[in-house]
Amino acid sequence: MRLPKAAHTDRPWRIHEIAPDFPVADVWAFRAPGAGPDDFPAMLTALWATGGQPPLVRLLFAARWKLGALFGWDKPETGLDGRIRSLCDRLPDDLRGPLAATAVPGTPFTAVYELLDECANELANKTVHTVMHLGWVPADNGDHELRMAVLVKPNGLFGRLYMAAIAPFRHLVVYPALTRKWERAWRDRARLGNGEIG
Repeated sequence: MRLPKAAHTDRPWRIHEIAPDFPVADVWAFRAPGAGPDDFPAMLTALWATGGQPPLVRLLFAARWKLGALFGWDKPETGLDGRIRSLCDRLPDDLRGPLAATAVPGTPFTAVYELLDECANELANKTVHTVMHLGWVPADNGDHELRMAVLVKPNGLFGRLYMAAIAPFRHLVVYPALTRKWERAWRDRARLGNGEIG
């Protein structure tokens, strides 16, 4: 379910001190029936065990990577520690952990930090520098739910045009597909945790 940007900006997330210059593009909520306040690590384990992206999203990313290869959008020099510095360089000592700067399973993202109720992953190329922030918050029904905020710094006019062009795909395809897959991952977390399905 899409949420107003204030659903992210009004909460005391640590990402605000790390990336205050990154505008919020989208905020989305994912249900986790029966989830409690300590279940964020279990949710992350379930998400990554599914392979991260739904098939349709993987298809879109595959098309995107082909365009990137054709036009040189994803060359190493356009990414983290090439065109821009990683957000890991901004981390205070208490947020520096073993996951920083490691690949996030099944996704094109690199981990920045992970806490008991939030984590941040980043991606950079010639078009944008973006952050996928995941947080764990109380839901209106007494459960907890997953919140995803997408923070984006476009690379100039080209990056802004790129973000405008992909907006329909994000809202009509990517986020609904993630909702189906991630909410199913929560329901199947026991089997996913045992590596029985992916």
